[in-house]
Amino acid sequence: MPDRVAFNHLGQCVTDLERSKRFYVDLFDFTLEREIKPPDDLSAKLLGLEPPLGMTASYLRRDGLVLELLHFAAKAPKAHPPRVMNEPGLTHISVSVDDVDAVLARVPDYGGDVLADTNIGFGVFVRDPDGQLIEILPMSYRAQVE
Repeated sequence: MPDRVAFNHLGQCVTDLERSKRFYVDLFDFTLEREIKPPDDLSAKLLGLEPPLGMTASYLRRDGLVLELLHFAAKAPKAHPPRVMNEPGLTHISVSVDDVDAVLARVPDYGGDVLADTNIGFGVFVRDPDGQLIEILPMSYRAQVE
């Protein structure tokens, strides 16, 4: 019999921690649970990076999902072209909201971009300040998958 398994968190590297926290906390109502600055030697070994790192990890929670925002003060991340949906790996985060149009109107205020050409009338994609794809769906969609 396999050991018990439990979801822990998703990690996302960001270039500006305060901007990213504001995007997820103020726009999507995540809650900042804790923030840590682990020692470089242990973090570097675990992450396969060369020190110094100057890493800060901010843990945000929403509906049981924990999103870990990782910022590296001593190792700025390299610019990355925007991901597309058919690249291997995690493709997007999806959230349901009460008023899609109201949220879309606020996205630019928090450093994100609305991908208007993806709007199919009830769903649309946005990019967070670092380019992470986020699918915005109406709350009625969530009711279908629960």
